[in-house]
Amino acid sequence: MRGCFITLEGGEGAGKSSNLDFVRRFLEQHGREVLVTREPGGTPLGESIRELLLDRHNSTISDDTELLLMFAARAQHLAQLIRPALERGEWVLCDRFTDATYAYQGGGRGIPRERIAQLEQWVQQGLQPDLTLLLDIPVGEGLARAGRRSTPDRFEQEQVAFFERVRAAYLHQAQRYPERYRVVDASRPLEQVQRSLAEVLSEWLAQR
Repeated sequence: MRGCFITLEGGEGAGKSSNLDFVRRFLEQHGREVLVTREPGGTPLGESIRELLLDRHNSTISDDTELLLMFAARAQHLAQLIRPALERGEWVLCDRFTDATYAYQGGGRGIPRERIAQLEQWVQQGLQPDLTLLLDIPVGEGLARAGRRSTPDRFEQEQVAFFERVRAAYLHQAQRYPERYRVVDASRPLEQVQRSLAEVLSEWLAQR
């Protein structure tokens, strides 16, 4: 039996790291074998590409190059890790996937949706997450949280308007794919956010 593919999405400061571990533990407590991974990354090649993309000194990367590197890392990720795990019946929990590309490269950079969709079809061949959890937070609050962390990477150095477009693109994706998206208000205290995640996951698991 094929495993399930769950993705966790959200902008800067949404709390993905803390909540990724919570979702993993929740699923394992309900008897699922979970493989946790991330994008860009997940494989040695993908992690090397991630370093290129996040390096704040690589300011000359063009928007098209950025998009293609994202999908190059994703193609390797799918071939080497995600598809084999799903075929073994494992559940894959991924920190960001193609919805992030629509948000950051589409919304943020302004790359036409149609161009992203062509690469998505080529690389994924129809594979989509079974469930996408979107941690939504107002941009100002999210950036304030993120600013208390380490030195900003290449994306975190962008202007507020960029992140407003990213958030809008994420919410557009949620409206476009309501059957797999669940939006969680991440501006609340962590305990409340995780309570909402538990409710969403419990309801979703009951339907499996």
